[in-house]
Amino acid sequence: MDYIKGFTYGFDSKKGDFLKPAAKKSLQLLKDRTAINTVIIALAALQDTAQSVEIDYTGAHMVSDHELIAMINYAQSLGLQVILKPMVNVRNGTWRAFINFFEHDVPCEPKWSEWFASYTLYQAHYARLAELTQCKMLIVGCEMVQSEHREQEWRNLLSVVRKHYRGLISYNTDKYQEDRINWWDAVDVLSSSGYYPINDWEQQLSRIEKVVTKHNKPFFFAEAGCPSRSGSALLPNKWDLIGAVNLDEQASYYQTMFEKTKDKTWIKGFGLWDWSTLLDEQNQALANGGYSVLGKPAEKIIRDFYQSF
Repeated sequence: MDYIKGFTYGFDSKKGDFLKPAAKKSLQLLKDRTAINTVIIALAALQDTAQSVEIDYTGAHMVSDHELIAMINYAQSLGLQVILKPMVNVRNGTWRAFINFFEHDVPCEPKWSEWFASYTLYQAHYARLAELTQCKMLIVGCEMVQSEHREQEWRNLLSVVRKHYRGLISYNTDKYQEDRINWWDAVDVLSSSGYYPINDWEQQLSRIEKVVTKHNKPFFFAEAGCPSRSGSALLPNKWDLIGAVNLDEQASYYQTMFEKTKDKTWIKGFGLWDWSTLLDEQNQALANGGYSVLGKPAEKIIRDFYQSF
């Protein structure tokens, strides 16, 4: 598998956003400014609570199929490979990792079987679109930590997805979970969210390498990044961390992450988090303490790293 010089795009989009000229301009700038060869287009379906079993992927919070297809085609016209990543969020703000149900079915209570039935319909829908548009890869879930022990349900879902999509399939587990998945053999590519503290990369890479060696499959970090706030280098996964804007700390994090991973030939790339569909003005971007790298020192570090391959 070729090295994935990737960035996540589109996660913040709602219906109609991909039709705006500014969305295409943003993607063009992403390619030009970071030297990516791959864009991960992330979608965010919603369920009401962590114990809801219905997943809504048709509401105003989702881009339409028509505009998604058009954006994929546009990305490909720029020479980019496209990875499609249908995710699920919870409307009340609960992190998706906490979606969970009773281990054994109880009458009148929500059930894993009901949730997986809805989730499988969701993934199959986008598997068909990924096949239609010839996406490089389909990522069938992200950080669904409390569901990952439901091995048979995940195997069943992957079997359904493969009926609709013939490309590479991955699942994006969360940080620290790479060695806890019992069904890695059912996907083509292993991936995880690499939000590891700046001082802990060596230890975690050593652990992950054992998993990759065991399964003998490609691996990449489907997410990785760091907000530009003081303290974020030690807690890069904490998107709501309160701290002063600190562009140098973000840059230092990226520099360290790339230095620790560049000689690990078993790592096949990154899908950095994330690039906005509709960009802020430059002066606003520099005051943004979030994951954005637009115009920040980290942007050049990313570009230099990607151009080194």
